[in-house]
Amino acid sequence: MALAELYTQYNRVWIPDNEEVWQSAEITKNYKAGDLFLHVQLEDGTELNYPVDPAALPPLRNPDILVGENDLTALSYLHEPAVLHNLKVRFVESKLIYTYSGIILVAINPYKQLPIYGDAIIHAYSGQNMGDMDPHIFAVAEEAYKQMARNNKNQSIIVSGESGAGKTVSARYTMRYFATVSKSTSNAHVEDKVLASNPITEAVGNAKTTRNDNSSRFGKYTEISFDQSYRIIGANMRTYLLEKSRVVFQSENERNYHIFYQLCASAMQPEFQHLKLGSAEKFNYTRMGGNTVIEGVDDRANMVETQKTFALLGNFLGISTTYSHLNIFCELLDLNFDKMTQWLCHRKIITTSETVIKPMTKPQAVNARDALAKKIYSHLFDFIVERINQALQFTGKQHTFIGVLDIYGFETFDVNSFEQFCINYANEKLQLQFNLHVFKLEQEEYMKEDIPWTLIDFYDNQPVIDLIEAKMGILELLDEECLLPHGTDENWLQKLYNNFVNKNALFEKPRMSNTSFIIQHFADKVEYKCEGFLEKNRDTVYEVLMEILKESKFRLCANFFQDNPVSISPFSSTINIKSARPVLKPPNKQLRMTVGSKFRSSLSLLMETLNATTPHYVRCIKPNDEKQPFEFDSKRVAQQLRACGVLETIRISAQSYPSRWTYIEFFSRYSILMTQQELSLNDKKQICKIVLQRLIQDPNQYQFGRTKIFFRAGQVAYLEKLRSDKLRHACIMIQKNVRGWLQRKKFLRIKQAAVTIQQYFRGQRTVRALKQTWAAIIIQKYCRGYLVRKLCQLIHVAAVTIQAFTRGFLARKKYRKMLEEHKAVILQKYARAWLARRRFQNIRRFVSNIQLSYRVQRLQKKIEEQVRNTSQFMICTVYLSYLFSPLSLLSAGNEKHPFIVLFRVLEKKIQNQKQDYEKEIELLKGEIKVLKEEKSQLQQQIQQEIIIQDGLKIEVGQLTKQAQPRGVVVNTIPGLPAHILFMCVRYADYLNDADMLKSFINVTIDGIKQVVKENSENFEMLSFWLSNTYYFLNCLKQYSGEEEFMKSNTPRQNKNCLKHFDLSEYRQILSDLAIRIYHQFIVVMENNIQPMIVPGMLEYESLQGISGLKPTGFRKRSSSIDDTDTYTMTSILQQLSYFYSTMCQNGLDSELLKQAVKQLFFLIGAVTLNSLFLRKDMCSCRKGMQIRCNISYLEEWLKDKNLQSSNAKETLEPLAQAAWLLQVKKITDDDAKEICEHCTSLSTVQIVKILNSYTPIDDFEKRVAPSFVRKVQAMLNNREDVPQLMLDTKYLFQVTFPFTPSPHALEMIQVPSSFKLGFLTRV
Repeated sequence: MALAELYTQYNRVWIPDNEEVWQSAEITKNYKAGDLFLHVQLEDGTELNYPVDPAALPPLRNPDILVGENDLTALSYLHEPAVLHNLKVRFVESKLIYTYSGIILVAINPYKQLPIYGDAIIHAYSGQNMGDMDPHIFAVAEEAYKQMARNNKNQSIIVSGESGAGKTVSARYTMRYFATVSKSTSNAHVEDKVLASNPITEAVGNAKTTRNDNSSRFGKYTEISFDQSYRIIGANMRTYLLEKSRVVFQSENERNYHIFYQLCASAMQPEFQHLKLGSAEKFNYTRMGGNTVIEGVDDRANMVETQKTFALLGNFLGISTTYSHLNIFCELLDLNFDKMTQWLCHRKIITTSETVIKPMTKPQAVNARDALAKKIYSHLFDFIVERINQALQFTGKQHTFIGVLDIYGFETFDVNSFEQFCINYANEKLQLQFNLHVFKLEQEEYMKEDIPWTLIDFYDNQPVIDLIEAKMGILELLDEECLLPHGTDENWLQKLYNNFVNKNALFEKPRMSNTSFIIQHFADKVEYKCEGFLEKNRDTVYEVLMEILKESKFRLCANFFQDNPVSISPFSSTINIKSARPVLKPPNKQLRMTVGSKFRSSLSLLMETLNATTPHYVRCIKPNDEKQPFEFDSKRVAQQLRACGVLETIRISAQSYPSRWTYIEFFSRYSILMTQQELSLNDKKQICKIVLQRLIQDPNQYQFGRTKIFFRAGQVAYLEKLRSDKLRHACIMIQKNVRGWLQRKKFLRIKQAAVTIQQYFRGQRTVRALKQTWAAIIIQKYCRGYLVRKLCQLIHVAAVTIQAFTRGFLARKKYRKMLEEHKAVILQKYARAWLARRRFQNIRRFVSNIQLSYRVQRLQKKIEEQVRNTSQFMICTVYLSYLFSPLSLLSAGNEKHPFIVLFRVLEKKIQNQKQDYEKEIELLKGEIKVLKEEKSQLQQQIQQEIIIQDGLKIEVGQLTKQAQPRGVVVNTIPGLPAHILFMCVRYADYLNDADMLKSFINVTIDGIKQVVKENSENFEMLSFWLSNTYYFLNCLKQYSGEEEFMKSNTPRQNKNCLKHFDLSEYRQILSDLAIRIYHQFIVVMENNIQPMIVPGMLEYESLQGISGLKPTGFRKRSSSIDDTDTYTMTSILQQLSYFYSTMCQNGLDSELLKQAVKQLFFLIGAVTLNSLFLRKDMCSCRKGMQIRCNISYLEEWLKDKNLQSSNAKETLEPLAQAAWLLQVKKITDDDAKEICEHCTSLSTVQIVKILNSYTPIDDFEKRVAPSFVRKVQAMLNNREDVPQLMLDTKYLFQVTFPFTPSPHALEMIQVPSSFKLGFLTRV
């Protein structure tokens, strides 16, 4: 799609603006080829017909979805307004000071201390790829360190920018990063010395300027050396172009070097009293700027800090300075006062015939004094740098190094002199090196991706460099003029006019001045005033004064001015560098001594060093001149972007294929534009090719590489427009159906209401008719009832009358019949009475006979009961004889009487039964005795069997629970080795052998330590010995004999308690050992799971339809390169399950297991949250949903393992609240209040960071307004929490070892043969 076709209605463009450089405008009418005006509407609503050139249309504005990107090269439209706007959004709204621009890190000075440089941040960036984290100075340092270790190639970090942009701080942070991640193993603390060099060099080389309170007035290249293990072993420093003129002159509101004010503020300290110092206001060299104090800076405290760093690097000799009183000056430097007085005011002129001493004028004397002061301070500065290098030197062999270059950026002032000329010359050289490096990287990228290479036109500033340093160039002409005895600035300037005006397009003569010249630098035109060029280039001090200083008895001062001084900053001979261009050698010795010549040589050596390394670029930007925090002056920033080469990088990228997506990123982002047929293919790379060929007809607008797709400018914006249109159409379709459903629902509700109303009115009408009908029926009822009752009463009277006559007739008839039957009834009565009396008498006789028989039977039973007593029996016989005497009388002499026969039979039977009963009783007594004896024996046997069965049940249950499919102990009770060890201890106690006991325990502890040391990375072995050390400790407690540990013991276990020794001291040693094993155990688990956390918890997207991938620019995410072999949430859960099963198999106590799981969950939450803070691309609503989903997986895992009581879930609360914060609405005051009430586990800094980093993934999402963030921040002001951004991932919860007595009796423990402990014998 042609670029001009994108100028359609509703698209936005950038048009120039005098105040903001560029302002946004929306196109109100489609642009057609040939139109002279573009109809736009400004953001304030102003309609404008903007005149355009069809060949140079206004730059298009990127979609909002691309604004705020981490990398400027990820923007679809690459041009100055897009870069400026992206930086402004990130800096002002998101409070992000770092942004990538291809290989450059753009760092904007926030003028405010930010919590993003702690050790936790350093550890978070350590080992990470550049594209995986938010832009940061630590990311650049890590990339340099990683490339050094991976490629064994030296690296350089080039930090540049104008004064006040933050170069010094950035360089300091890179050095601090290296010192933290590569600590030396020796006791020399080299990394601390490297960091300590910064305060010293800042004290003697930094000063307050109108632009910066701590401006570096010199360039510095610090080379940090590493050994083969990539640990710091030393460092070396090289300095460039110290601003010596500042020693003797400062502009208004500026100061001299910090060290002077620090010394004056410490004048009353004992160690400085001999210097006879006073207030800084008393000295001419320190009061020129009018203000000797910097707001918020304590010079005296800074002097204490400087002294500490001096002490760390080694004892330096006393530092002196010049004073207004000459005698004090001579006294301190031990000089001849008379000579110094004479030659500061006189000049010796030597001719061929005579020597003339000529008094100097006051200006000449002042110049001589100032030249001497500058010379002394210059030597002092070089001496300090030399001593720092000596303190940082190393004896071993340097393997590789990383150089940190902190150098001044391009400068242009109202009056530019020799210093600015040298600074801009250095920047020209660096810019050329930068252009060639960028060009080389572009070419390598194309070749790596098999993209046809086309020549890219880029700005070549080699002509400017040739103008300055080539033969008969500006510097050579300056040196030539310096050689002339009567050379002047005017003569030199005239030579420049003659050689270059109208002959070199880069050199111009100002129209209104004859004392200046103009050079067209790569950044801008700069006008230089020639006054002072020769004097500064010569940097001469009268020879007589030099001789006086050489004669000083103060050794340090005398050594400064010797003819053959030792090299100030020798570089290691191990550096092997090769110049990209031949170094121009000056023709003679005198020329080499000029400042320009020395600067050119040192600059050439620097370029050789940089060309021999892999460079990394940091461009520091000053956002405003008022030093206001997070205030963005578009004019000043645009000016610096042009000067530091950022826009040149953008321009080079934009000429070819600036937008580059991996196939995975493209597929994830634009799968919505693919058809079902295309998605059915298995090859994602082929799908991307088919889709692009269908969507973009012009094949010249993109190229397919091996791993990436290259797009020309505007094509990604076009694809985003297609994607937005597709999503908008889908939204409209969803809205249409939802609105239709809502309308149908509303219609049905209205219809139902109408039917209800109709039903009500119709019911009222029906009810009224029913009531009338009912009333008529009631009236009819009563009328009919009355008539019926009258008729009924008439019939009733007639019926009663008939019944009365009928009943009377029947009663009379019945009476007559009863009279006829009365006599028969009387006869029957008497006959029946006689018959009844006769029947009664018969029955009474029968009953009497029955009673007699019953009584005889009862008497017989009574006789049987009393048969044992013979006497009683006889009495009973007599009694029976007497009783039956009446019967005997009736039949005297009849022996066959039934009763007598019965009696005889009964008597005999009773006697027989008696005998039988007596025999049976004797037998039963004997059997009872035998049974009692058998019973007692059986009871004893049963009790023994019950005890044995209970013990076996316990053993079987424990073996079933603790059965191990693999590991060291298989199918044994938990802690079996610990029990065996304790039984050996108990044996020594049984023998009462103290030496044996002490020796055995010491050997045991040493053995455990040795095994743990040898298997410090073996999780299973650590788990096994942690469990057994814990059980061994518990056995020592359980069988110690102390009451508090014996409460759960059985009587048999109590018998096994130790009798002779108190092992409480050894218990403490074992407890310490167990804690040590536990910590190593946790470290191993953390090391195993930590690489999975960020990819699984944060990067992997398991939820369908919520992909949040966006273009990443030059710095690609490592996870976006390939989607194979990456960790997922399943990987984390599998690792956790492996940890859990291993701990269970080794019998680890449940409480210890819960503590370990809690520690792991804390690590997962902390690492994920820390990464979220440092990854703006992950702060989106969709990513919040994914994180919440992943947390639910972890909670489900806890529930599945029955670990809810471990409090592990609570450690994920900060992460859960962060995920909620990403999803919740963030617009109104109620939303702000809800956020403050809900996010109690997050600090204020963390909440504000997430809100500022919130990044929409689609055009339908909105950024968080800065006003809303300020509102939340105001509500949280009263909250008392730690202003710390990162969580401490190294934090360890306190571990406790609960006492759990063993239920196993020592007698029941068997040693498996697999242990091969045959030498042990049970006693």
